[in-house]
Amino acid sequence: MSKVNLVSVIVTTYNWSTALAMVLQSLADQKDRHFEIVIADDGSDSETRNLIDSFAENSPVPVHHFWQEDSGFRVARARNGALSLCHGDLVVFIDGDCCVMPDFIARHRQAATPGCFVTGKRVFLKRRFTEFLLRAQPAFHKWPRIALFGLGLGGQCNRPFQFVPMPQSDKSLWKHENCWKKAQTCNLAVFRSDIDRVAGFDEAYEGHGMEDSDFVLRLLRSGLRRINLEYSSPVLHLFHGRKITQRHAGSDNNGVHFKNLEQDTSRFLPGKSMFLSPEAAE
Repeated sequence: MSKVNLVSVIVTTYNWSTALAMVLQSLADQKDRHFEIVIADDGSDSETRNLIDSFAENSPVPVHHFWQEDSGFRVARARNGALSLCHGDLVVFIDGDCCVMPDFIARHRQAATPGCFVTGKRVFLKRRFTEFLLRAQPAFHKWPRIALFGLGLGGQCNRPFQFVPMPQSDKSLWKHENCWKKAQTCNLAVFRSDIDRVAGFDEAYEGHGMEDSDFVLRLLRSGLRRINLEYSSPVLHLFHGRKITQRHAGSDNNGVHFKNLEQDTSRFLPGKSMFLSPEAAE
């Protein structure tokens, strides 16, 4: 394990302020307060900006907002922009539709290990339960684990045993140590120095798909090992069926980009990435 000072939590978002409000509140309710929130905003409208500004006024932790023009799904570029505003030595990535339990930051701080990055789990909430949450806005992320476990048994979410803090075996912890598959940035923690070494996300990926896999594969090729965190602090993924077709133009090229990376085993740096200066962010 490693002693981590400040944690930077990067939250990606695009025009779903109701969900983002719940995610930000779950971060405000963290037991570990030594972290900052950095919004990676892929072109949201003023409703999202106003929400973030209002939240930041009373937030118990610093809030930074990177915004870029809405020019299609460019989440890789948005995350690189958010990274330019981060001050932490550990970066935790989540999405703007994934709430976190009060021990989320503390668990990632505890799991941080030199030479490794950590991938956590996500629990998918079902449509009807998500609709209730969005309407009533309860602080469900603070419910006891036994209550969340009961939701799973009752069919309101999947993976109920992720809420049970069972001891994790070494075999389970390291079962994906050299594998990029099913690692996603909705629950991923990486030391900032390791992100810098692979130059962040490859901005050639536009439209949804494979930008996460590219990033993880390059981390592995840089010499890192992957820790698979089970039964600890999964993110609580709100149901959505939204997909805006025009924002995903060009996504067919992503598979080609990733295939080229897989085949070129000598390459772990992206062909194109850009850490924007703070002056370029809003």
